[in-house]
Amino acid sequence: AFAAARANLDVSRAGIAQAQSSRGAASGELAANQALVSGSTIETDPMVLSAKAKLEAAKLDLDRAIIRAPIDGIVARRQVQVGQRVAQGSPIMTIVPLSKAYVEANFKERQLRRVKAGQPATLTADIYGGDVEYHGRVVGFSGGTGSAFALIPAQNATGNWIKVVQRVPVRIELDPKELAAHPLRVGLSMEAEVDVSGN
Repeated sequence: AFAAARANLDVSRAGIAQAQSSRGAASGELAANQALVSGSTIETDPMVLSAKAKLEAAKLDLDRAIIRAPIDGIVARRQVQVGQRVAQGSPIMTIVPLSKAYVEANFKERQLRRVKAGQPATLTADIYGGDVEYHGRVVGFSGGTGSAFALIPAQNATGNWIKVVQRVPVRIELDPKELAAHPLRVGLSMEAEVDVSGN
């Protein structure tokens, strides 16, 4: 029994020695770690600063990957495809700002005698079957008739002097609230009436 007790004592002493050795190794590791971070905080730690720099670079790359249009509207035509490389300054799409849409009404020259800028106008669009009425105002006139600015203007060199009634484009701005309620698209057909009773 005495020999068994002595053996247990030796085993216990060996366990204590091993624990003290582990404690010494842990103390050394703690001292090494404290030396790495001594005098620094989370904000000044080199690894944290490196991670912050990588995060900022990734945010900048993401911002450069997103193309923001200078105006609100819809994409009417796209000149590039997904994944295609684009040179700086090259057009990639056409955007139509529908919130600022206007009508170019081609009135006959005789209809323009009393039409002036600022007069109210009432319009209907064929797309809504005449059920929706838009309100606007005349903001200006074209500098010439539609045929004067045509790609191939009419030539009357044959001596045939038949008078042809010309049409003058008149620009009419529409109410933005009505446009928001009933959006239009470029190139639609409309009927316009200008109130000239104020003349």
